[in-house]
Amino acid sequence: MTIIFTNHTSYDNCHIQRLIPIICWRFIDVKIKYLTTLVIFVLLVLLTAMIILHPDVAFRGSTRGLEMWWGIVFPSLLPFFILSELLICFGVVQFIGIFLEPVMRPLFKVPGVGAFVWAMGMASGFPSGAKLSAKLYKDGELTKLEAERLNSFTNSSNPLFIFVAISVGFFHNVNIGLVLALSHYLSNAFVGLIMRFYGKNKPNYSRRERIHSNRFKYAFQVLHEKRLNEKRPIGKILGDAIASSVQTLLMIGGFIIVFSVLNMLLIEIGFIAQVGKIISFLFSQLNINHELSNPFVSGLFEITLGSKLVSEISNSTLMQQVALTSFILGFGGFSIHAQVASIISEVKMSMKPYIIGRFLQSMIAPILAVILWKPFYIDRISSTSNNEAITVIKHFAEKQFTSEAIISNGPLFTLISIYIYVIILLYRMYIQKKKPQFKS
Repeated sequence: MTIIFTNHTSYDNCHIQRLIPIICWRFIDVKIKYLTTLVIFVLLVLLTAMIILHPDVAFRGSTRGLEMWWGIVFPSLLPFFILSELLICFGVVQFIGIFLEPVMRPLFKVPGVGAFVWAMGMASGFPSGAKLSAKLYKDGELTKLEAERLNSFTNSSNPLFIFVAISVGFFHNVNIGLVLALSHYLSNAFVGLIMRFYGKNKPNYSRRERIHSNRFKYAFQVLHEKRLNEKRPIGKILGDAIASSVQTLLMIGGFIIVFSVLNMLLIEIGFIAQVGKIISFLFSQLNINHELSNPFVSGLFEITLGSKLVSEISNSTLMQQVALTSFILGFGGFSIHAQVASIISEVKMSMKPYIIGRFLQSMIAPILAVILWKPFYIDRISSTSNNEAITVIKHFAEKQFTSEAIISNGPLFTLISIYIYVIILLYRMYIQKKKPQFKS
């Protein structure tokens, strides 16, 4: 009896030893959740107190964010969003995807439709890549893993913002636009090549590419079938595209205003300056001008203000300013991160690959900017023929696409678009009311 009792005791001890780590982990997990709740509560109370104590600063930040959304973001993104919805509905994206499958699949491990998302992301800017990745995943054109990979490298600034707003508007130097654009878009491609290995051990269930002797014929057949399967009339499709696009842009506008207010309040209370002192010490160790520390911190929150503040530092070398601007553009800012998180949360995509992609690009982009500085800036401005070409680009940019011209015409376009959106919503409500209601 004694031997049996000893063995039983030994078994109980072993079982208890296995349970201890599980109990400890659950205890830690509960405490972390409580701590998270407490942190959120404290941050919200502090933010509310700051707005009450500094209403003028909050108002300036809100106005600044509204002007940016009202005059620039909305009119520049809405046409691309509507066009993207229509191209997806009528099968044009699938048509393009069949041709680019042999390129996108080996390089980035995503289907050919990813090329469309990448191109539209570059053309229209943040956060188009997230919206289109989520849309194609929702429509079954991408698996969840492919959509997350695609989202990690298809969100970028558009060329208009880089060449006009930053180069001409902030730096008053059109020559740096090419360095910023090349470092930004090439670093995007490098991130895509790296992120192809993301989730390589996870099941993907992706459709295999079908080999066809006549790729154009097959692509057109897919395009035709997609159009036939779309049962909605053209007017309904266009109305849905406008409603969906405006709804997304209203959400983006809210994030822009919130983070603009937050950034202005943090500057007012000295938070940016205090964090900037820590960054300043790190910059001095790397032989970087310490005055760039405050613009760096502001750029972590919002890329427009960060880029503008970088351009105003006169004591720094232009190469350091361009490299830091490349970092800010690559990182994207917390404002854009919040926009992306809101968009992809609707389809339950993970933010992890997107965050990894932002950190990778923010590291790669400034390195590329330094490498490209001599061949694409120093050598170009010293060449007479290139100077003539640059003069033409500068004249075109300043005459046709000045930020003042965009802002002056943007609000009118935004107002008309919102009116159309309201009309569509009222029409839908009217149709919904007219439908007979069957009581069970």
